Amino acid sequence: QVQLVESGGGSVQAGGSLRLSCVFSDHTFSNYVMGWFRQAPGKERELVAGITWNGGTTFYADSVKGRFTISRDNAKNTVYLQVNSLKPEDTAVYYCAASTTSDCSNYGCYRLIYDFWGQGTQVTVSS
Repeated sequence: QVQLVESGGGSVQAGGSLRLSCVFSDHTFSNYVMGWFRQAPGKERELVAGITWNGGTTFYADSVKGRFTISRDNAKNTVYLQVNSLKPEDTAVYYCAASTTSDCSNYGCYRLIYDFWGQGTQVTVSS
């Protein structure tokens, strides 16, 4: 059974940065598109960013473009989310997820189904 473990969350002031990490449990990591999602209190979970198996395609929510960067290291079975210029509205629990699709393009990347989820890491941004 695939397991995902996030880390790197915390409390920062507006304008600050964090680097979130998500470790995938086994050697099949490169078979998956990986995504980062977030859910704020009282709001629906939303896709923040995603990356294809080799990093060839990345995709982002409009609200984070230019501030967040997703990357992966297949040798370490790890996906990262660098979050910069944080705003109070970025406060949420951040989850990583894996889709059994290894690749996607264009609008299809935003419609993937994710099969495995981590437990989440809290990011709190104060003004």
